[in-house]
Amino acid sequence: MINVHKIFNKENTVLRSFIQRKNFSKRKNIRDIEYQYIQKSKVPTMHFQKSLPRLPIPELSKSGERYLNALRPLLNSEHYAAAEHRTNDFIAKEGKNLQSELIAKDKRNKHTSYISEYWFDLYLRDRVPLPINYNPLIVFQNDSRPAYNNQLVRATNLLISSVRFMESLREQILEPEVFHLNAKKSNTEFFRTFTGMLPEAVSWYGAYLMKAFPLDMSQFVGLFGSTRIPKLTKDKIFRDPTSKHVVVQKNGNFYAFDVLDADGNILSPTELLGNLSRILNDPSPKADHPLGILTTQNRDDWARQRVHLEETGNGETLRKIDSAIFNLVLDDIVIDDNKHLLLRHFLQGDSNKWFDKSFNLIVTGDGVSGVNFEHSWGDGVAVLRFFQDVYNETTTKPYIHPDSKPSDNNISVQKLEFNLDDKSKGFVTKALKDYKNWCDTISIDYILYEGLTKEACKKFKVSPDCIMQLGFQAAYHLLHGAFVGTYESCSTSAFKHGRTETMRPCTDHTKLFCDKLHLNNSPKEELRSIMAECSIYHSELVKQAAMGQGFDRHLFALRKIAEENNLRTPELFDSYEYKYLNKSILSTSTLSAPSVMAGGFGPVVKEGFGIGYSAFPDKLGAAVTSYKPHNDSSQFIEALHKSFLDITKILSG
Repeated sequence: MINVHKIFNKENTVLRSFIQRKNFSKRKNIRDIEYQYIQKSKVPTMHFQKSLPRLPIPELSKSGERYLNALRPLLNSEHYAAAEHRTNDFIAKEGKNLQSELIAKDKRNKHTSYISEYWFDLYLRDRVPLPINYNPLIVFQNDSRPAYNNQLVRATNLLISSVRFMESLREQILEPEVFHLNAKKSNTEFFRTFTGMLPEAVSWYGAYLMKAFPLDMSQFVGLFGSTRIPKLTKDKIFRDPTSKHVVVQKNGNFYAFDVLDADGNILSPTELLGNLSRILNDPSPKADHPLGILTTQNRDDWARQRVHLEETGNGETLRKIDSAIFNLVLDDIVIDDNKHLLLRHFLQGDSNKWFDKSFNLIVTGDGVSGVNFEHSWGDGVAVLRFFQDVYNETTTKPYIHPDSKPSDNNISVQKLEFNLDDKSKGFVTKALKDYKNWCDTISIDYILYEGLTKEACKKFKVSPDCIMQLGFQAAYHLLHGAFVGTYESCSTSAFKHGRTETMRPCTDHTKLFCDKLHLNNSPKEELRSIMAECSIYHSELVKQAAMGQGFDRHLFALRKIAEENNLRTPELFDSYEYKYLNKSILSTSTLSAPSVMAGGFGPVVKEGFGIGYSAFPDKLGAAVTSYKPHNDSSQFIEALHKSFLDITKILSG
């Protein structure tokens, strides 16, 4: 039995000494301890990491059953019968041996999850360009006080809070990420004191007793001082955990300055304001050859070009960018509430970005702010946590105000210069042309539908996520009369080194609903009943995916096991049905948070749509991208609006 009273008696002598001595021992001189950290958690950041449960490997038969369930609404009876035979044959023969080998490998690597290495490898080996294909965008809500949206004011406040977040993370006093099933009971000081005093080896179980679930935080180290370096065949992730400087881009030019002093303290707010003010006021013209455009290319092409840049005297400057805490982008463009322009700019950007950085923190001329982040190092859990904490502080307790005056102390701005020969200039010229031509093929549109809200969906006893996914299915069916492979990302961060799992929202239930909605004059009562079934089944699929009981990552890992052991690729993975399911025509991900104005990403296949969506308290919203030669995002938005209207009528009726 755990002696709770004994734990509480130890608090003053153990916990406070931990915070006061262990975490801050690196500093020679702490000028203002409250200013240095965005949080000073009682519970160390990685306290739960050691005892996190491991990502389970599903039973092979269960994965086969779930795979067939996902295929059924997509295939005709003939194709489904062939798929069923092929799947059962795989489970009985090759799959059984591959499952045994996967389990054995997992037991040999208890420090991680069975999917982690494979998932990093998947990202880093892909040779397609990062923007549009992989890097998502997330845009902050504007500050409610117009004066705080001034570019210099907002950029400085975002910089300060970002570095404070980083310092809390580095000192292990950033609040651990925990999912509270009942926040009123567990998101308390008692919970933090109780779990914080438990040994790391059992701390997760203490949280679990209070119906709280700590999440994996291994990805957080990738947020800062991190860059994806292009290499032939497979990229690598570079990290500098001691970095003291940020890189700033303006007009295609690069600048760098230290945000930490010699003792490791964050520069004062007015000193940081002074450094950014110098950059914003720098009269340098737009760069003739903006090197950031090279990060928009095929990874092998960029890898070869980077080698040439290093060989011609630019290695040290490139390393300055690689090791920067993050990339702060100051753009001249004015968004002025133009959502189409906003989505296009934050998704595609221009030559004033470095898409290889862990994230680009972008601030436009009118203070619209957000991030475009590289995806190989981590997923939305880490980015959204950073995003939310920084937004909350900058909009409630900013350090810089419209009347703040820049300081001339600790100005260390250095304009980064590149030695570009004719060959390097040719790289840039070609990349500028190619990227513009590519971006011109992208269709982007959005919907903000006020007829339904998150709370209204709950009132009607249907999942808001299900309603939005049902809208996507109905919209596509209205346009094409078909059902296609649909991908909904679901986090598995409840497990050690969990990444994501695919939830398949195109189901027998959604197919029945769309057929009856569009092909029959079905009564609303019947459609309402089917919608309720859609919601129940959808919620069950989400639960399965979040608990590591999806099938996509499992089958992917089995395929990788076959490759590792030089075995013949099982017929299942070369089949028509497997390829059809995994051609994600509808690629979707929810980006709901109070701090988020918009989020999105590009289509993952030429014929597909990329759909970033949110159920807001006062509306439903989605940003949709596609390739013009194949689809029209505006046409899809029109169909989606009609689908939301139909769904609203059915619910309210």
